[in-house]
Amino acid sequence: MEECLVKRQSLAPSLHWKTLAKWAALVAEVLAVAGILAMAFTAGNYFAVQKAALQAANYPGIFEGHGDVGSVSHAGFVEYDAAKKTYTISASGENMWSTQDAFHFAWKKASGDVAVTADISFLGQGAQEHRKAVLMVRQSLDADSAYADVALHGNGLTSLQYRDEKSANTHEIQANISAPKRLRLIKRGAYFSMWLADENGKFQLASGSTRIALQEPFYVGIGVCSHDDKVVERAVFSNVEVKTETPRAANTSAATIYSTLEVISIDSTDRRVVYIAPERFEAPNWMPDGKTLLFNRNGRIEKIPVTGGTPEVLDTGFATRCNNDHLVSPDGTQLGISDNSQENQQSLVYIVPISGGAPRRITEKSPSYLHGWSPDGKTLAFVGKRNGDFDVYAIPAAGGEETRLTTAKGLDDGPEYTRDGKYIYFNSERTSHMQIWRMKADGSEQEQVTFGEENDWFPHVSPDGQWMVFLTYDKSVTGHPANKDVSLRLMNLAGLSKASVTSVRPGEARNPSSFRDAKITVLAKLFGGQGTINVPSWSPDGTQLAFVSYQVVPK
Repeated sequence: MEECLVKRQSLAPSLHWKTLAKWAALVAEVLAVAGILAMAFTAGNYFAVQKAALQAANYPGIFEGHGDVGSVSHAGFVEYDAAKKTYTISASGENMWSTQDAFHFAWKKASGDVAVTADISFLGQGAQEHRKAVLMVRQSLDADSAYADVALHGNGLTSLQYRDEKSANTHEIQANISAPKRLRLIKRGAYFSMWLADENGKFQLASGSTRIALQEPFYVGIGVCSHDDKVVERAVFSNVEVKTETPRAANTSAATIYSTLEVISIDSTDRRVVYIAPERFEAPNWMPDGKTLLFNRNGRIEKIPVTGGTPEVLDTGFATRCNNDHLVSPDGTQLGISDNSQENQQSLVYIVPISGGAPRRITEKSPSYLHGWSPDGKTLAFVGKRNGDFDVYAIPAAGGEETRLTTAKGLDDGPEYTRDGKYIYFNSERTSHMQIWRMKADGSEQEQVTFGEENDWFPHVSPDGQWMVFLTYDKSVTGHPANKDVSLRLMNLAGLSKASVTSVRPGEARNPSSFRDAKITVLAKLFGGQGTINVPSWSPDGTQLAFVSYQVVPK
């Protein structure tokens, strides 16, 4: 018995230590697993943080991505401050102009109507005054893509830039506001416009519109170009908003019509805003000194400096229902107007002193619409409706009998003398749709000038006789209504006065073969029509053209 007890006592410590060893091993195993789990958790957090950082770099803020567009010497990047919700873009790039762009772009894809808005400020003095920070809608990330943007330059110049087709040249509409803080680019249908905030933060339309047909989806975003590929420029975008909505049909009864008086350079086709108002005005003329423009609004004729400013109403006496058929005499001393205020309120032609005064009646019959003044100042060309037909007539500026110059069936309109007085250009629908024609000043040798399928209106020949600008509607449009898609087109007339004339049978119109071959280019694609260029609108030096574009803005 004692022996067994002794044995049991000797075995007890051994069993105790074995049990402790097992527990120790188990604890060690648990701790090892916990350590592995802790390490895995820490690594998971690390990779999650790294992934979040990578996503923040590639998808900054509200945008889906960013990168350099075109060829740049220094890779650009975007710093997004989530707390402040600001985007600081650093970029090089030679320019965003001509047929190629080079800049850094933060973007997202979108469809429908778009408004992109931001406050923009440059960092540092900058190496180039034309460094650009932009709000942009772009077809693709190709360097030559079609696009429109609102561009703030380092020197304060602000413009709506656009390339309306892939690989085409870039053009711009310069605002008459410098260095705004808050900017907005709006795409409504196919039209793009620029809006700038005033000192109270209220947005004002700051450009005419341009028409660009983009396919959906397209790219919307913000970008920076240094304008000197050797350097990097930085700009900060804050309070950035990108809003999209489904396009709606234009409803003019529930909208505001904005009119924009613009001038366009014939060489560059770049446009500049002179004056904008949330109402309709029409038909700009140039004064002979090239410093002042006239236009009609609310039945009155107004004048404004070409550089912009506040319009001033001219004194036209009792003529307070002037329409958009008016022009300045060749010597600049008189103003010819068409007014509906008298008799049966049908248009009559009058002349008033350019400084203001009582109108002197020229036409006895109505309706009559003034369009042309001969270079010697002696004769007026107008359109009159007589016995149900609209034809071109001439009448002495001193008053007298009117002479009918056209007799073809169909509407004839818009007669205007060339600077040498030899020809009158006009538009006629005698060929079943509206085309441009010309005739000798006495009405002889009437010949067709344009031959397209579209409807062409209101020809204006440049002072040197080398160019003709005219308004073009789609072939489906009848008449010359307002609020339509139109184009300002330019025909090269150089050499046509010496062109050979094809043989024709007696009674047929004479058609110089060179008219068919004359080059026609598009100056601008607009929303407009009636009121855009109804009257002579070339600058005296022939380098610019004045016109009015329109926008229908939902209230």
